[in-house]
Amino acid sequence: MSSSLETLRRGFDGDIIEPGAAEYETARRSVLASGSPAVVLRPASVADVQAGVRFAADSGLVLSVRGGGHAFAGFGTNDDGVVIDLGRLASVEVVDKERHVVRIGGGATWGHVASVLSADGLSISSGDTKSVGVGGLTLSGGIGWKVRKYGLTLDNLVAAEVVTADGSVLRASEDENADLFWALRGGGGNFGIVTAFELVAHPTTDVFHGKIAFPATELATVLQGWADYLRTATEDLTSTVTFANPFTGGPNAPVEILVVFDGDDPELAAQALDPIRRLGTVIADDVALKPVADTLEEGMAPPPGIEVVTRSAFANKDSVPDVLRILAETGASERSPIIAVRSVGGAVARVADDATAYAHRQAELMFATTLIGPPPAIAAARPGLEGIWSRLASHATGAYANFLSSAAEEDTAAVYPPATYERLVTVKHQYDPTNLFTRNHNVRP
Repeated sequence: MSSSLETLRRGFDGDIIEPGAAEYETARRSVLASGSPAVVLRPASVADVQAGVRFAADSGLVLSVRGGGHAFAGFGTNDDGVVIDLGRLASVEVVDKERHVVRIGGGATWGHVASVLSADGLSISSGDTKSVGVGGLTLSGGIGWKVRKYGLTLDNLVAAEVVTADGSVLRASEDENADLFWALRGGGGNFGIVTAFELVAHPTTDVFHGKIAFPATELATVLQGWADYLRTATEDLTSTVTFANPFTGGPNAPVEILVVFDGDDPELAAQALDPIRRLGTVIADDVALKPVADTLEEGMAPPPGIEVVTRSAFANKDSVPDVLRILAETGASERSPIIAVRSVGGAVARVADDATAYAHRQAELMFATTLIGPPPAIAAARPGLEGIWSRLASHATGAYANFLSSAAEEDTAAVYPPATYERLVTVKHQYDPTNLFTRNHNVRP
């Protein structure tokens, strides 16, 4: 590798970080994983990304691509391979003021995007964490605080600049390389490195955001009532329920309903939120009007020696009662994982199932279980977790790639239904025939 690395140095304007360098200890880590890559590249330009891709291909080493580095499965680092860290490509620019088209660098994070766009009174429906990368979230979905009104983040993508496995730079849109554009919207990092995203933003006001909490003893009724209400609620309302958090009481932890009402009219907000307040005995309510950027929370990396294990699935309308019953029974038991249930539907469901590589359009809910702890505690909890998911198996469908900490073949099969996967294989064969981009929920060419 040394000779090819020396060749790379001659025309590479970014940072080349090897073991022993002062920055290596930080550069080798992603947010949720630690690796020992042979080299970390931080490109300063698209040309640098091209050079990095060609170097990785020529070296024969495994390649990881890092945007924000939040992938639960640790895709943003590796052992003995190459990491291309896009952090220096983080520009945010409104390129079409009439259509509100925003061009965003592949290494930008959502907190930065929200901060820049707020000055123009704009917003993009994204995730809920400031430090999450635009790339990873967009390419696999984007279930954020305005998802019921504006759809997934990837539904707002109109074009992408992509460096493919041979080092070429392509533009993907409905009119250019349309097959690649289809695959990028849900296919994750399988097809190249997106160095710039063009997304349509929307004019925004401040929004009502906060948490309405209920006693753990009311979990089952509140949870089902919440799901029933969200089925007919205004699409200005998006909501998530969390419960069984071991850090706030485990089975005795409050049932916390987080909400965003997309608007600044207090009367309309009350009309949308009061039915939630009537679901049970409210023990906390901090919903308030705030800037959209303030709805995003700070991302926190777990301390050394702590693992995070996350698994997700979807519930369609007919399966919602059974899924929620099982989750409520789980949450009321000792040693339950943290459970979160997110509302989807709305604008997401109005897009055809085959319009993008994200295929779970008809789901009403996405839910996830999360374990956090040292490896021995995680190992001890895994049999119980498998038992929970065995109960859910006949009621749940698919998986949401952004909330999976494993990437086995069965995970990929859950993310991509057979027809979607077959179409992705065709695109993969065209743009990455040697499977250079394999650190993802991998589609094999």
